[in-house]
Amino acid sequence: MNESAERRRHWDATYGARGPSGVSWYEPQPRISLELVQALGVGPEIPVIDIGGGASLLADSLLERGFLDVTVLDLSAVALEEVRKRLAGQPVELVQADVLAWRPPRAYGLWHDRALFHFLVAEDERRRYLDRLREALPRGGCVIVGTFAPDAPPTCSGLPVTRYGAADLALTLGPHFELVEARHVEHRTPRGTAQPFTWLAGRVRAH
Repeated sequence: MNESAERRRHWDATYGARGPSGVSWYEPQPRISLELVQALGVGPEIPVIDIGGGASLLADSLLERGFLDVTVLDLSAVALEEVRKRLAGQPVELVQADVLAWRPPRAYGLWHDRALFHFLVAEDERRRYLDRLREALPRGGCVIVGTFAPDAPPTCSGLPVTRYGAADLALTLGPHFELVEARHVEHRTPRGTAQPFTWLAGRVRAH
């Protein structure tokens, strides 16, 4: 079984066992994501892709706000089926893929990732992810990334994570991006456990 298949099996089993509202990253409203979308000035005409979005309610919230072009990419067919049932008839595109092997078919105006990047513990994985990010965003395109902060647990859902402070995360994303806002936010899991997150919002530099 290759790496993508192993990861897919892991996340299908996680969603299958806990359900969309039982996973540790569940939030009833994606408040920080929406605040950073506003801070970046991303309007409803901008194409948005939610990387590793799973069964997150971000797509729902964006559609409620009039966004016209929303894509959710995730490895888990179980998670995406939840979104498909919830948003039946809504203008959302669901892509089951491993972002490390996926190639963007078009440009997006906002790349959002609250759940995936910190699981990439190998340098080669991070390099491939950033290659996809740069391919997907034109100059002036926006990015929002949330990861476990340095004071967060070292694992999530039984897997190791890489923890980032704002400066470390900005350095990892590279000089192509101009930082607009950074935040340190404590997320409470459905079981009440604290998960401190580092959030960055930025834009692809015009020059």
